[in-house]
Amino acid sequence: MKLAEKYGDKATNELPMLFQRILQNTIRDHYRRQKVRSAWTTLLSALGPSRDEPDHDPLEAVEASGASRYESPEERVENSQVIETIEKALEDLPGRQRQAFLLRYWEELDVAETAVAMGCSEGSVKTHCSRAAHALAAALRAKGIEL
Repeated sequence: MKLAEKYGDKATNELPMLFQRILQNTIRDHYRRQKVRSAWTTLLSALGPSRDEPDHDPLEAVEASGASRYESPEERVENSQVIETIEKALEDLPGRQRQAFLLRYWEELDVAETAVAMGCSEGSVKTHCSRAAHALAAALRAKGIEL
């Protein structure tokens, strides 16, 4: 679809190379997106009990329940400190970075949907998300939390 939409006016001998490049970039984008989502999902899933509910929010689950029946008091304190650190790091992000990060990784919108919601280009969404992820990772690392 990208080839037809953006390069329909190109000479037919250029199309195979363009198709190959579009395919490579799409595959790379998919794996990058999967890697970032996996890192944040892994971090957040460690904060609460595993559930199969589609609307399960690990931060709310940990806060609401206070703790799992199997958690020690030390684990409860550690989980609440991690939650506070994440919330503080999110609050410290510039508004557009926070918005892009939450829409992409919390609400799981794709780049195009996020761009429409934010009223900006897809490139801006990618830039904001990248900067937000790096800033959050640095803030968590500074507090001794590794992804």
